[in-house]
Amino acid sequence: MTQSTDAAPHGGVTIPHDALVAFTTEVFTGRGVPEGRARTAAEALVHGDLTGLTSHGLANLTRLYLPALDAGRIDATAEPEKITDTGAAVLLDGRRSLGLWAATEALDLAADRAAQTGIALVTMRDATHFGCAGHHTARIARRGMVAFLASNCGRQRIARPPGGRAAMLGTNPFSIAAPAGDRPPYVLDMSTTVVPTGKVRAAARAGEPIPEGWLEDAEGRPVTDPRALDAGEGFLRWLGGDPATGAYKGYGLGLMVEVLAALVPGAGLGPAPEALNGDGQPSGRDDDIGLTALVVAPGALRPGPDFDAEADSLFGSLLNCPPLDPARPVSYPGRPEELTAEHRRRHGVPLSAQCHAELTALAAEQGLGFPEPVVAQDGLPSAGVR
Repeated sequence: MTQSTDAAPHGGVTIPHDALVAFTTEVFTGRGVPEGRARTAAEALVHGDLTGLTSHGLANLTRLYLPALDAGRIDATAEPEKITDTGAAVLLDGRRSLGLWAATEALDLAADRAAQTGIALVTMRDATHFGCAGHHTARIARRGMVAFLASNCGRQRIARPPGGRAAMLGTNPFSIAAPAGDRPPYVLDMSTTVVPTGKVRAAARAGEPIPEGWLEDAEGRPVTDPRALDAGEGFLRWLGGDPATGAYKGYGLGLMVEVLAALVPGAGLGPAPEALNGDGQPSGRDDDIGLTALVVAPGALRPGPDFDAEADSLFGSLLNCPPLDPARPVSYPGRPEELTAEHRRRHGVPLSAQCHAELTALAAEQGLGFPEPVVAQDGLPSAGVR
């Protein structure tokens, strides 16, 4: 078999991509998720590991999605209900359906409408966590359209307004994606806080400190112990860091997401009177999440090849920008992730030892077979041991 040049984390293994998706699909169907949506959800979840965004990958299968399914916070078979349909805009009640699948459905619906109207919006309340936003928007960019997806964190409150004492908002991520000619699509996928919670928790699992600037304590002092987040002793900071260096921009983007993704569809809001009760520590859960998907179809607005040619020129010009360091050529969001994904589809997806152990334990518990590691040219499992 092909030897992987993409080493797994120390002590980890490399697993074929399609086998990981098939295994994850089996896990979801074992929890009552219908086959088709289980496959869609599995592809969305494995996307995190495929592209290197491991904080939103399979590490969340046993920590987030299965506990939420078991507790009824996610309904395995729920069908989103259409509340309002104006043609170019749709309001859905997600009814706690599996977000990894429902976000895909929402964007596909918006794209199908946009192909006719030029632009379409689908917004949803009572949604659930949908993984990497960029996975969903990139699919639409490959259809030749521009896609935007934003999600608040329901009533989960882990970040404070600049200068405030009480946690009021979540990480409030969003993604925008667009075609880039013959190149990988442009895909911006970001939280409006400095980092998402997944990165902090990954550091906690690894027993590693986090950089100053990710978390702060109640008095605004830097916190480097990642365990402080879930202990209620650390608050995520906004993009920009301090007010003097741009925190109001991250905070403003977080509020933009809260308005578009939650206030518009009527989902759970972070800022609310109950957030002001108590000691201002992180509170609430990410239930009744709101999301908004917006798709623009340039081909419906300006038929012909001009848009594709101009997109090709735009992103090609960026790649041709002379770099400060010849060893680090200029790129754009989405391209490094897609190049990583292309390699891992061919050679396998690296998993950390901890993630591999959790998944094999889950397989044994569920009576499922776990995929065999990729075998290197020396005949040994590709373990990435350095």
